[in-house]
Amino acid sequence: MFIVTESLPENCLLFIFGQQIDDTRNCLVASVKTIFKSNHFQVESVILVPKLIAAVMKALLTITVFVTACFLSACQQQDEKTDEIKTIQLDEKSAQVVEADNQFGLELFQKISASETEAENIMISPLSIALALAMTYNGAEGETKTAMEKTLKKHGLTADEINASYKTLVNALKSLDSKVILEIANAIYYRDNFEVEKNFVSLNKEYYDAEVSPLDFNATGEALATINGWVAEKTHDKIENIINEISPAHVMFLLNAIYFKGIWQKEFNEKSTIEQDFYLDNGNSTRVEMMCKTDTLEYTSNSLFSAIKMPYGSGNYNMLVFLPETGKTTRDIINQLNTENWGKWQKAFQLTKDLQIQFPKFKFEYEKTLNDVLTDMGMGVAFTDAANFRGINKGGGLRIDYIKHKSFIEVKEEGTEAAAVTVVAIELTSAGPGKSYIPFYVNRPFMFAITEKDTGAILFIGEVKHPVSD
Repeated sequence: MFIVTESLPENCLLFIFGQQIDDTRNCLVASVKTIFKSNHFQVESVILVPKLIAAVMKALLTITVFVTACFLSACQQQDEKTDEIKTIQLDEKSAQVVEADNQFGLELFQKISASETEAENIMISPLSIALALAMTYNGAEGETKTAMEKTLKKHGLTADEINASYKTLVNALKSLDSKVILEIANAIYYRDNFEVEKNFVSLNKEYYDAEVSPLDFNATGEALATINGWVAEKTHDKIENIINEISPAHVMFLLNAIYFKGIWQKEFNEKSTIEQDFYLDNGNSTRVEMMCKTDTLEYTSNSLFSAIKMPYGSGNYNMLVFLPETGKTTRDIINQLNTENWGKWQKAFQLTKDLQIQFPKFKFEYEKTLNDVLTDMGMGVAFTDAANFRGINKGGGLRIDYIKHKSFIEVKEEGTEAAAVTVVAIELTSAGPGKSYIPFYVNRPFMFAITEKDTGAILFIGEVKHPVSD
């Protein structure tokens, strides 16, 4: 028993961890008991004196500060742990798919850039295009399947390996960085009276998480609203539509949408943005808003270009900016695009201090129908009557009408927002899907007659070369 006599002031208060303790005497007595008991003393009662009160309060304050420091340290460690960069460990087949997609994307971009005669600014999403075509590939057979494998650079991979690898890759990409928004969505809409193979549906649902829905394509307005509404939703309204009409021959639309929003790891200061000249290829210049900062970033240079990597979020995603050297153009860089050079360029980047960066704010949209460029890359048969998509409908008689790609990007001081949509439109060929359908599409001049059934009497007969509604 510890006995010390003295009384406490009635108005004495104590704050511990932000909580006001009105009964300070009881609090201190309990604390003393705890301290002594922890050292194996038997304590029956405690009577406090002022010196003991002061000592105990000092001890409690020390404990409070210590525990608070530990708490804050733990929080800081937790934050640091949260900021750790995640990595993606791909198996052999998934790595092959990524390499194939890069090869496909670089070649596709090369050809689009070379063929573009109207747009000054170009952007595509190779991943979006590849995913839309991968879903379509699940319905291809024979020569069409082989041609798509060639174009997509997927030689040596089975359909199962391609599907499984894309599922692994997409899931990893979407969950990689909590500070970057990356959303990838797939959908398939088909004519409600069109029979679709169950295996085709199940594969695309399982591996691509595709939303598969029948639609009344005859109610064109409602069908367009549904499909374009999906596009707008998945791109956060950055791309509002992808198809403008549904013809009588259309039986299916396969869609992919990608949305990206990344905040720079080190943002530009808006107050540092200035108006400067931007020099065009034709020798003229234009005034632009130029973002400015000095930073430490990965950098490389050679006789063709200098380049930087500007990271987003935790650093998993970067924007690479390639600036042609004096006397060179972007065309010179694009002409050198291939997986071998791309790999060498990536390895050449080194962390470099004191980079003075001036980078223009920009925003644009781009749209391209890909039939010609994909035909040039080897899958022309898919657009002809010789196409074989019996994996979609066993009766066959299907081909790709068009593949359209749309993209959007905005770059400013805070970061980057981008979106892309790809649609593959499937239509009936002139032969139709075997015995399932006999197409009769009145899309050219025709003759007509009105007769009576039983007698065969002709009531009216005519010819129409240019239909009008008035």
